[in-house]
Amino acid sequence: MHAALLSAGFSNMAWAQAVFPSKPLRIVVPFGAGGVADLTARAVAQQLSVNLGQAVVIDNRPGAGGIVAAELVAKAEPDGHTLLLMSNGTAVSAGLFKSLPFNPRTDFAPVSLLGLFDIAIVVPESSPHKSLAELIGFGRTHPGQLNIGTINIGSTQHLAAELLRTQANLIAQIIPYNGTPAVINALRGGQIDAAVEILGPLKPQINAKTVRLLGVMGTNRPKDQPQVPVVRELPGLSNFNVASWNALAAPAKTPQAVVKRLNAEVVKVLADPAMVQRLAGFNVQAQSSTSGQLAQLLDADIQRWSDVIQKAEIPQQ
Repeated sequence: MHAALLSAGFSNMAWAQAVFPSKPLRIVVPFGAGGVADLTARAVAQQLSVNLGQAVVIDNRPGAGGIVAAELVAKAEPDGHTLLLMSNGTAVSAGLFKSLPFNPRTDFAPVSLLGLFDIAIVVPESSPHKSLAELIGFGRTHPGQLNIGTINIGSTQHLAAELLRTQANLIAQIIPYNGTPAVINALRGGQIDAAVEILGPLKPQINAKTVRLLGVMGTNRPKDQPQVPVVRELPGLSNFNVASWNALAAPAKTPQAVVKRLNAEVVKVLADPAMVQRLAGFNVQAQSSTSGQLAQLLDADIQRWSDVIQKAEIPQQ
């Protein structure tokens, strides 16, 4: 009987490998059209469609902190034809919400990372703070006088600012705004001293020299501005590392053969220099991974952001 079960298992894997994909694929994106995540998903989907010989459509399902999209995919048929554009927001939701209609760790089969994008620290062009070290120094020596703007409470940007406040020993105010335009207006209007936001949407303001880029929160300096430091270069902050990411995940019970096929195709797409260049145009660093590496990243981010939410005393929703 054991041999029969093993045989059946191999047959199922072979069947899944042979017939997948048998219809168009759908990538459910938990954000509206036109944003970095949406543009990334569409670029990858276009090439995946060519490689797989099936249409790959984007289904934008914004709302409820990504819960709507994630629940839809978690409960979808586990055949590899419905995928979630997962992000670090998926990890944040585990600590931000009292309960979820899905388990971020167990209800998805990680496929691969798609890309990383920097979170930036900017000040108005008129700011007296000419460097990241100066800004951090001011926050340490002038308790309560530094105001840092971000988008919504519980967003990755907001939590990244909270993490910076804690690890850099700043006594600063973190002020959330409803969207990037409101943050930029507050920055330019002098209501806040600095802002923490995804780098891509800030590029027009940086290029126009209305705001100044002081640093980024990931592991590498921006390729187009190598003079801009990363936070971890500062004394006492060598372990600081925050980057936003996007990835693909399938429902949990998707056959391993299908997950492996999807992973192989995504790795191939992201290795194409043309795709690397296209994503770079959105300020996204193309980055694939194994399924296991994505699972480890998700686990680590769930733990990290749950700790930040707890220390910042952000009420669970």
